[in-house]
Amino acid sequence: MANLVIGDWVEVLDESISGEVTSIKEDLVTITTIDGFSLQYQSRELVKSENDIQVSNFDVAKVKQEKESPKKRKVIAPRQKERNVPKMEVDLHINQLVKSTRGLTNFDMLNLQLETAKRQLDFAIRKRIQKVVFIHGVGEGVLKEELFYLFKKYDNLKFYDADYQKYGLGATEVYIFQNN
Repeated sequence: MANLVIGDWVEVLDESISGEVTSIKEDLVTITTIDGFSLQYQSRELVKSENDIQVSNFDVAKVKQEKESPKKRKVIAPRQKERNVPKMEVDLHINQLVKSTRGLTNFDMLNLQLETAKRQLDFAIRKRIQKVVFIHGVGEGVLKEELFYLFKKYDNLKFYDADYQKYGLGATEVYIFQNN
């Protein structure tokens, strides 16, 4: 065993693995590879590296593959679940919108939540985001009803309860029809 200390860069004999020494307990040395894996070896299986070049085998293989193969872009169709995932979520819980509710009446909080919803909905329409989930919580249903009233003012969208498994009853999903 070369006198190894924590922080040394070592290579494993008979394997193309290298890493930094992170702990030494008697004859057992733990190394962490450039890819973040912690591996344990006996000190006689390691040799101190001459150079401190820390390149993973994965990086080398990736570079070789990119040089050898022509630049073809694969178009991967989204899976069924990914197609239905909303592109944008807006959490309207008051504690997400302000640091403190001190001094705010219920009316003030409701107006703040509705202004945020309107601003985010207008943003989604401008950016051509098709699905937005507004998380309003269950509560007494006042915010939910006010959101429905707001959504009815728009003629290019439909709204419905969001995915129950993910949000429960406390969210509404809005689908925005895109005009060409």
